[in-house]
Amino acid sequence: MATAKPLPAGLLSSARFVASPNHNTRPAGCEVSLLVLHNISLPPGQFGTGCVEQFFCNRLDWHAHPYFRNIEGMEVSAHLLIERSGALIQFVPLELRAWHAGRSRFEGQANCNDFSIGIELEGTDEQPYTDAQYRALVAVTLQLQQRFPQLTDARIVGHSDIAPGRKTDPGPAFDWDRFRAQLAQARQ
Repeated sequence: MATAKPLPAGLLSSARFVASPNHNTRPAGCEVSLLVLHNISLPPGQFGTGCVEQFFCNRLDWHAHPYFRNIEGMEVSAHLLIERSGALIQFVPLELRAWHAGRSRFEGQANCNDFSIGIELEGTDEQPYTDAQYRALVAVTLQLQQRFPQLTDARIVGHSDIAPGRKTDPGPAFDWDRFRAQLAQARQ
């Protein structure tokens, strides 16, 4: 009988790992204490294209769609992506600094990438997220909170909360009340 190989540090067993080059180390002494929720779809409003994965891995064909010229050359990533099906893809080990928040501030502390985990939900500001995405988000949030004790419910925010005026995601289509209720129920 074959023995399962242990996962490298910082990887979730529930996620398919696709290594993104867009990360670096966190500053010394910086502990994970913030969870930032985002949304993304490439091209905008289209799902299941594989373009988000290509974008986070610097392999997107900038000429494949007119919108891609707007993001050409950007080097970004998130720790995790939750697809419409609820499938989880991890791009950056949790202990490393993914490039998801950009210019940002939370409770007076700038550079949220330094101390946060970034989760992208495949979606848009206006389209409802799927039941499978909420289930996956609740499950992974509980895992992250177990691993990082400073990651309390009060420290789960949207990109719009840490970059107001610059970002709008996860947008009005994200049901925060539903998410928080499902998170509380999952703990019972």
